[in-house]
Amino acid sequence: MSAALYLGHPACLEHDPRELSPGHPDTPERLVTLEAVLAARDWLSYERRLAPAASVAQLELAHSSAHVQAIKALCEAGGGAIDPDTYAVRASFEAALRAAGAACELTRALLAGEAGTGFCGVRPSGHHAERARAMGFCLFNNVAVAAASALAELGLERVFVLDWDVHHGNGTAEIFYERSDVLFVSVHQSPLYPGTGALQETGSGEGEGFTINLPVPPGSEEALWLALMDRIVLPAARAFKPQLILVSAGFDAHRADPLAACRLETKSFVEMACRTRDLAASLGVPLGLVMEGGYNSKVLAECVCAVLPALLGDGEASPPAHDDPPGAEQLLDHYTAHISSHWPLA
Repeated sequence: MSAALYLGHPACLEHDPRELSPGHPDTPERLVTLEAVLAARDWLSYERRLAPAASVAQLELAHSSAHVQAIKALCEAGGGAIDPDTYAVRASFEAALRAAGAACELTRALLAGEAGTGFCGVRPSGHHAERARAMGFCLFNNVAVAAASALAELGLERVFVLDWDVHHGNGTAEIFYERSDVLFVSVHQSPLYPGTGALQETGSGEGEGFTINLPVPPGSEEALWLALMDRIVLPAARAFKPQLILVSAGFDAHRADPLAACRLETKSFVEMACRTRDLAASLGVPLGLVMEGGYNSKVLAECVCAVLPALLGDGEASPPAHDDPPGAEQLLDHYTAHISSHWPLA
């Protein structure tokens, strides 16, 4: 058994929206820089594995057949614009298959006991991709495909998905909005793209209460994000009793990221990783992270290289604060009251 796995594939470097949109922020350099730093540190003791391609059957656990075929056809035709933010080039289909395949293979390996934790260094990102729509730089929803595969193919009954990317994971929310076998929690800046993720969006039908959106204002710092983790995210997840934890691990809430206005530090992501690691350990379940946003390449590499050792047990989470962050008392009380109608948070 490996302590931890790192899954990726060279195909993820071939997806380059700049071929059609010069200046696009989702560049291969994000991954090139990360993997160069990791290689210089001997991959931080993570075992490297090449990501297989996700099968069409796996993709269709989270996406419509028409969507999968449309992305394939667009890429085979040479690519094009999907919306003003989202582009595919000829190489994008293979990259997207490998990104989703990495998440699925990590999930399979974790559940097979081949490792206790792992990270997927992949692109394109996934969490904005809805069942039948690519958007927000995302073609297929990597985490949603992996979670759906765990439930449909690997025998699980409950998966917890935490999204700490600064943008709302609207695609993951939409895919599981009417389901009770996935608890989806998103902490994200609002207002910000894509404009979804209000507190009141909690799921519908059988899925009522199984979507938890925790929007934070621009300028939010570590204290508020950790208070939300301690007061809402972790208690709700414990009550859900998942058999697997997956994280949509975006690092664009960092103060140095160019696409948002939150003010997290590198250590803030380590704190969230430690809390999530300890949650997984207390539940006796595996934990996998899948890379999403982060558009300052140097900072992205710094954050991932700080988080990976934490997943292996390096460092301890700080204790929950006794007092709410100044100015956030009303927000935290409001959010806690709202979510406690669905989950015990005490």
